[in-house]
Amino acid sequence: MRRWPIIPVFILILLVVAAIFAPLLAPHNPVRNSLFDRNDEPAWHPDSSGKFILGADPMGRDVLSRIIYGARVSLMVAAIAIAMGIIVGTALGLIAGYFGGYVDEIVVRIMDVNAAMPFLLLALIVVMVFGASLSVLMGVLALSTWAGPARLVRGQTLQIKTFDYVSLAQIAGASTFRILYKHVFPGVMNTVVVAATLSVGSVILSEAILSFLGAGVPPPTPTWGSMVSDGRDYLGSAWWVAFFPGMAIFLTVLACNFIGDWLRDRFDPRLRQL
Repeated sequence: MRRWPIIPVFILILLVVAAIFAPLLAPHNPVRNSLFDRNDEPAWHPDSSGKFILGADPMGRDVLSRIIYGARVSLMVAAIAIAMGIIVGTALGLIAGYFGGYVDEIVVRIMDVNAAMPFLLLALIVVMVFGASLSVLMGVLALSTWAGPARLVRGQTLQIKTFDYVSLAQIAGASTFRILYKHVFPGVMNTVVVAATLSVGSVILSEAILSFLGAGVPPPTPTWGSMVSDGRDYLGSAWWVAFFPGMAIFLTVLACNFIGDWLRDRFDPRLRQL
């Protein structure tokens, strides 16, 4: 249990299975409402009708089914946004670290500008201009994920480009692209993998925050953040509406952070000796 992240991996596997097989696993239609079942208690509650395992929301929709379908949205948004951010960040980090000079200065200043901009304010402005949609949400999240990997890759590239095998490749007449792809990129690959894993939890949390604020995926598509937002006015009478999607966010982010920490320890030879 200490050497391998068994529980976090199990949680992520459960999340992936729920996202892929959501139509088969969900007991009810996640968008079908029934005012006769509004705020129905969970199945174990003595006053429950027994129709919904985790209860129903104020529109009479099954909370469990919406959580299962919400996992699909969270995984898709996180995967695409992180892939876009990692690709852009890795490319800029390699270019800045290898070429140095004015190129490095420009890229670093762009990173500083990105770090100085408040993410939530920027996201709300973008949503107001372009409208709330899945593509806009993924683009906004990608803007928040590229700078971190770019800084890490740049720092390692500055060190790797001074190694002898890179100098020998330059003397042999290898092109810049070949040097970056064949000699520098493999040296930063571990850092890229760890950065991507650690970004999953923060991206899922950011998506939930934006959905909570109404700047995420538009309804009736179920997302965990929007479910928490729907239940915030019913915490006293129907706590399950916000509690269970909130627990889904908490467990997913925690599992991703644990796996990211484990990968960092495994890939870092200094920590691996401990």
